[in-house]
Amino acid sequence: MEKSRIRHIALNVENQEEQADFYKRVFGLEEKYRGPNGTIYLSDGYVGVALIHNPSMPWGINHFGFEVEAVPAIEAAAQTTAAANTFGAVAEHWIRDPEGNRVDISEHGWPI
Repeated sequence: MEKSRIRHIALNVENQEEQADFYKRVFGLEEKYRGPNGTIYLSDGYVGVALIHNPSMPWGINHFGFEVEAVPAIEAAAQTTAAANTFGAVAEHWIRDPEGNRVDISEHGWPI
């Protein structure tokens, strides 16, 4: 089975325009699409960032997605997992975006 790849991260934000501006200006993301519900879709060419706005949910990271080889294989693996591994990657630096979300940045990448 091929290695899964992160394909998108969705942030629930209070001000979509300000956030889109930030990610375009600071990280050079490109705006790809605006959904009919107002979601702004950005990308670095590999991973997408969706800026959603839903006041009934907590602000911040809403979800992220992987590209996988086979959904049934992932479902089967998840059924045998008692708890999700929440250990994160290590970055040399981090900043906070305008709404306080932490953004890790690294010149050397993350451990494989």
